[in-house]
Amino acid sequence: MTIVGGIVIFSITWMVVLFTVLPWGVRSQLEEEDIEPGTVESAPVNPQIWKKFAITTLITGILFALFWSSIEFGWIDYRALVEQ
Repeated sequence: MTIVGGIVIFSITWMVVLFTVLPWGVRSQLEEEDIEPGTVESAPVNPQIWKKFAITTLITGILFALFWSSIEFGWIDYRALVEQ
């Protein structure tokens, strides 16, 4: 795998994982009954985005390491899967 290929795979995986992590622990203003004037009731309260970015990076790092290892050590032949 080339450096560019690795960066592309990591970036795509990071975005997919981010969209799965974003809803974790989110509570809306309506659930907290603390609605700020001028905002919608469904707006999140304290979304902790930096924490979610860190979790996303950690999960993506693990997934990418497994994927890279499977390519480097030949655990799965991805080219054979595509040719079928």
